[in-house]
Order: sequence, then C-alpha cells, then structure tokens
Amino acid sequence: MFRKKRYGVILIWMFLALVLNGQAQSEYTLMYKKPAKHFEETIVLGNGKMGAAIHGGVSNEKIFLNDATLWYGHPIDHNKINRDASSFLPLVREALKKGDYPLADSLNKKMQGKATSAYAPLGTVLLNMFHPADTINYERSLNLKDAISNVSYTIDGVTYKRESFISAPDKIMVIHLSASKKKSVSFSIGFTSQLVHENRIVDNMVQSKGIAIPAKDFKPRDIQSDTSHSIRFTSLIKVIHSDGTFNVTDTSLELLQATEATVLVSVQTSFNGFDKSPSKDGVDDLAEARKNISNVEKLSFATLKSKHLKDYQQFFNRVELNINGNPKSVLPTDERLKAYQQGAIDHSLEVLYFNFGRYLLISSSRTPHVPANLQGIWSASLHPPWNSDYTVNINTEMNYWPAEVCNLSEFHKPLLDFLEDLSVTGAVTAKNFYNAKGWCAAHNSDIWALSCPAGNFGKGDPRWANWNMGGAWLSTHLWEHYAFTQDKTYLKNYAYKLLKGAAEFCSSMLIDDSVGNLITSPATSPENIFITPQGYKGSTAFGTTCDIAIVRELFSNTIQAAEVLGVDAQFVSTLKNQKSKLYPYQIGKNGNLQEWYYDWSDKDPRHRHQSQLFGLFPGHQITVEKTPALAAACKKTLEIKGDATTGWSKAWRMNLWAHLKDGNHTYKMYRELLKYVEPDGKNDFAGQGGTYPNLFDAHPPFQIDGNFGGTAAVSEILIQSQSDLIELLPALPDAWKNGSVKGLCARGGFVVDMSWSNNHLNAATVFSKNGGKTVVVYGEQKKEVSLLKNQKVQLFFK
Repeated sequence: MFRKKRYGVILIWMFLALVLNGQAQSEYTLMYKKPAKHFEETIVLGNGKMGAAIHGGVSNEKIFLNDATLWYGHPIDHNKINRDASSFLPLVREALKKGDYPLADSLNKKMQGKATSAYAPLGTVLLNMFHPADTINYERSLNLKDAISNVSYTIDGVTYKRESFISAPDKIMVIHLSASKKKSVSFSIGFTSQLVHENRIVDNMVQSKGIAIPAKDFKPRDIQSDTSHSIRFTSLIKVIHSDGTFNVTDTSLELLQATEATVLVSVQTSFNGFDKSPSKDGVDDLAEARKNISNVEKLSFATLKSKHLKDYQQFFNRVELNINGNPKSVLPTDERLKAYQQGAIDHSLEVLYFNFGRYLLISSSRTPHVPANLQGIWSASLHPPWNSDYTVNINTEMNYWPAEVCNLSEFHKPLLDFLEDLSVTGAVTAKNFYNAKGWCAAHNSDIWALSCPAGNFGKGDPRWANWNMGGAWLSTHLWEHYAFTQDKTYLKNYAYKLLKGAAEFCSSMLIDDSVGNLITSPATSPENIFITPQGYKGSTAFGTTCDIAIVRELFSNTIQAAEVLGVDAQFVSTLKNQKSKLYPYQIGKNGNLQEWYYDWSDKDPRHRHQSQLFGLFPGHQITVEKTPALAAACKKTLEIKGDATTGWSKAWRMNLWAHLKDGNHTYKMYRELLKYVEPDGKNDFAGQGGTYPNLFDAHPPFQIDGNFGGTAAVSEILIQSQSDLIELLPALPDAWKNGSVKGLCARGGFVVDMSWSNNHLNAATVFSKNGGKTVVVYGEQKKEVSLLKNQKVQLFFK
C-alpha cells in the first residue's frame, strides 16, 4: 500500500494523463522540457558505428561524438604475454587439492596477462546559435519510430528547430536547422576533442585530424597508447545552405541570416581489424571521411531523411507491443520516471523502455567484428568506467539477449563476427596459459580481441581477472543464432568450428574430483568471494556451479550442432561421456542452489552476480516443469539475494524470475529497474541501480547491458521457447491485464503475434520462416503446429 504522501503525486499525474491524453506518443517518444546538463540526460543517436549524444542547448549546443572503432592501444603479440603462465597451472591445482586456498589465490595471480585497452571519446561538435538563451515552449525529444532527435523553442515570436539523425546507408550525421521566420538562422560551428588533434579549415569544412591519445597529461592505469601505433581519426563538418552569408574562421564555420541549413558530420578511424596496425595497415580515415561527405553533399535534406527512415524502420517496425492500451502521457520522460518511482501506473513507460532497448541495439551494433561495448557506442569520458570494454562474464552477453527474440538477428552479427577474432588470440591463450586445446577468453576483452586473464600481470583480483569461461559463454550465442534462424549454411561454414574450439578447451580443462565427477580447476564464480569453514575469504576454487553450467550448455550446443551437420561422431561421443560425468547441481543447507563445489557461505550473500543460476537463464538446463527441485533452489537463491542490486543485475533477475514463471515478481523487478536515478557527473559507483533521465541503465554509473537485459526480460515474460516448444505468456503479470504483441521470434525459426485480455490469451498467429514443427503451449493447453516455409497458422485458446 502506498504511503499517504504519495497520493498527491499519483493523482496529479493521473489527472494530467486523462485531461491531456493524446498529445504525446509516449511509448515511442523520449521528451524533455530543458537541455541536458549531464551525459545521462542527453539524447543519443547512432548508426551502429557513429554515435552522438545531444544536449539540446539553446545558445550553445554540445554534441558528443563517438566511433565504435576508436579505442586506445594497438594489436599485440599474444605469444609474448606471460609465456610461463601455464607452468603455474599444476601448482594452483595442487594447492586447491590440499585445500590451501590462500596459496591458490596467490599462485593464480601469476597466471594473469595484460589489461584491456579502453574505449575513447572522439570529440564534440560545438554549435553556437546567435540568439539569447531565454526561450518559451522549449522541448527536445527522440522519436524511436524514426530515430530522429528534435529540439525546438521560441524566441521573440520565432520558433527554431533542429532535427538530427545519423544515417546508416549514408554513413553521415545530419543536423537540419530551420526557423519559422525567413533569414533567422544564424550560427557558428566547430569541433574539439579531449584527444590529441588538430583543426583546420579545408574546402570550407572543419577538418580535424587526431589520434587516440589523451591531449592532456592523463595516464590512467589501463590506457596504453603511443603515437607510432595508435588509431587515427578524422572528423569533418560541412554546412549546406541556399541563402545567408557564409564565413570561415581559422577553425570554425559561420552562417548568418539563413532560412535553413543542413550540417553534415562525417567521422572515420584508421582501425582495420584486431590484428592490423592502425598506423601502418590502417584505413585511410581522411579519404573515407571525405568520401562520405562527397557522396551526400548534393542530396537534399528530404532525400537524406527518406533514405535514413527506409533503412531504420525496416528493423524497428518488426515488433510492436501494446500493454493496456499504452495510455499516453504529457509528462517529460524524467518526470514520468519520478512519478513511476512514487507508484504511478504508466504502462506506456514500460513499453517505451522495451522499445528503447531495441532502438539502442539497432543504433549501436552494425559494425562487422565490433560488438556493442559496455556503454554501447556512447561515452564522453577519457577513461570510461571499466574501460567501457567487453566484460564477458555477463555484460557483453547480456547486450545481445534481445537480438534474436526481438527480431533483430542481423544486429547479433557483430558479436558473432568478433568471436572469430577472439578464437585466434584465444587459441594462443589456451595453449600458453592452460596448456589446453581449442580457444578461450577470460573476464575482459577489447577491440584487439584480448583473451588472456586481464589482471595486469598480477595486479588484478582473481575473483574477476582469472575467470576463463568467457569464450565458452560467448560461444553459446553461436548456437542461439542458429536455433532462431535455422541457418544451416551459417552453422556449417562459420559457427561450428568456433563451437568446437570452445568445447575442446573446456574438454581439456576438466579433471576428476576424486569421487568420479568432472570439474574445472582452477575456477572462480565471477566477481564473488567465498568463506571457507576456517574463515578464509577467497575466490580461487574448483568446480564452481557457473563453470559447470556453462560447460554443460556448451557441450549440449556443440553436440546438437555436430548432429545437425552429421560430423565428428567421435568428438560427440567424447563430449557426451564428459557431460554425463559433470559435477551435478547441489542444493545447499539453506535450500539455495550452491554457488561453490562445497556448501560455503558468500562474503556478500546479496552479491549482484547470480552466476550459479546460469542454467536457469540464459541456459536451458533448469526449468520449473522438468527440474522442479532445482527451480525451487534457484528461487530460494533469488530470495536470499533480494531485489536491491545494481541496474544490470536487476535486469538479469527479471529474466530469472520470468523463467521461474513468476510474472508478478518479474514485474516488481521491472519497476525496480525503472527506479529514477539522478545523474551527478561523478561516476562514483555508489548506490543501487535503476534508470537515468535519458533511460540509460544506471549501475550506477551507466552500463548499457541493463537496457538490453530489461528489453530481453519483457520478451521472456511474453514468450519462451526451446527447439521444439513455444510457450506463450509464460510469466504474464497481473498488472498487464490486456495487451498484444507482434513480431517476437521463437527458436525453430518461428515468428509469433498474439493478443490477450483479462490476463487470458485470446489468439496467436505463428509464422514459419523455414518450415518446421513445434508445440505451442499456453498454460495446460498444447497445440501441435506443422508449417511449410513462409506459412502461418492462427491458434485460438479457451
């Protein structure tokens, strides 16, 4: 029950929504009544490579620019990284066998390599409007239906508008400036960067040439760059106009008294692959940036916009979600979040967050071999939190949880491409660090496909640095892509060899626990710390539940893939035999699913990671129907952990509760995820997670995986699937009484549309992309479906 002091806020919110209903398409629109002060208030745009964060200033506008391929560092010789690491493996194992966990932790540090490189901010467009800042009717917004940012305001009776988007087909950012009165558009525009750079005016463009090295004496521990090997970048700004007076200064462009203008922004880097020198063998960034400008400078703004919309909407419009009619709201998005935190009912905000995750994936993941990082492609910091790298003990994987189910399979490809790169360096790591076959990756990676334990040569805590199952977890995405698409050519020519290599590593790392079980050793449970009966607090162990669950999942995937292709019968036999001997799940004394081989306590029982629950989600080993005792232990684990945690962890817990078929608790976690977090510009890692004003996930600070995990969780509420089974509305909360969804995907190559009312499924349409059979389940009802390619069937339920 809400406290009395909340009633006023809720009633005002409801009154406004009723009286002014219809003035905002709130399930698709982010809207604000003042410019952004902090990065976490900006409106972000992206074409999958170039990113922009728009503040929406009146007199002075700042637009942060990023490029997915601009990182510190350069390719390295992985054979030269701690070549003696594998010599410590038997010593660590012996220490663990003797129960000497302090020694095991100490020795494990000697099995660490270099730290990851960090993602770099490209620069800032500075747009100075020649009019005062005092305005009326100010509004800035982002329409998710068209991926276009709008800023509008009125000064002295003149309404000014700025419309911005980043085009994927034209590889360009477009900013259109206009006014309601002719000859009213006057501005200057320039560029600056926190990196080493030089600005010039060339061919009436602002040309900036730079390098991924901080401009100031700024040397945080993980930034490795030098002028002879680092990535170069180019930024170009050109103004297109039909009237007004155009001038140039030494470093900026100026347009006075124009009726309208279009600004073109092009960025490019010299990155040319994880194993190529960006200075010696890099892309000609200047030439590419100039080509992008020359290709579009004669096109009208209307043409550029039309091409952008055609490209973007073909993806975004595939899925449509409606909850209780998606009632509209006139409140700005930040105010909606605040009201929601106070208990307001705002189902269109819930749909908006779901749609925003789809928007972010389209906007940040379209560059071959360069997946979305810890902040997608948006970062303003010289040294972003956690290097904004690829943290592959959950976060990178979570980025792609919505890709297949939300009908965005194409945007999964950058991650799947990246695994090919990682397998090359990972084969070196497997051999030199573990004397093992196949390939592996540890806790962190970067654009250079770092695969070794990234502890900076013994400076990292083993609880995160030495975990070596990143490659195995990532490889499950290869099978997931096949499971949804049924693309056997992809499986045969690309995915299987990577699955097999990851399975070979795990196979060669398994040892006997002396009582007939196979376990991993050494092992950790990502970022968590155990307490032994003797009181030692450590992280290096053997046979952790997370490790074994990932191995079990990977072996299952690889076995299925080999059987689909009809190959490697002997290897399949080996994997089946090892899989049957894997250390089984254990239920602890508190009824929880054990995290460690022994029933040890955790230093932090409410720890943000719930790695031991991998088998429930994203794995497929634990279900309410087939393994009820294990499912109950998973539930108990979540109850012990509680609901208060970081942003991305809330999103993971949403997915877990959805797979426990507890829709109401899943919904409670969704409301927790949407808790308003005020940005403070400090990135201090403090407090519990939630959502920033611009809908970015707050760890805090910003991590994009929470956004993607939340979007995935909404999908898991509505549809869950296996290779031969589709469950409809498996975790529908009471609060979502009426609704409909179209375009969600299921394993087996199916697409589902459905509607429900009074919390009961009315009808569903199942479409088959490739032809196939499945069983559609709703509650106790089951319907067998057999379809030809591109055939669909409508199902009705009692």
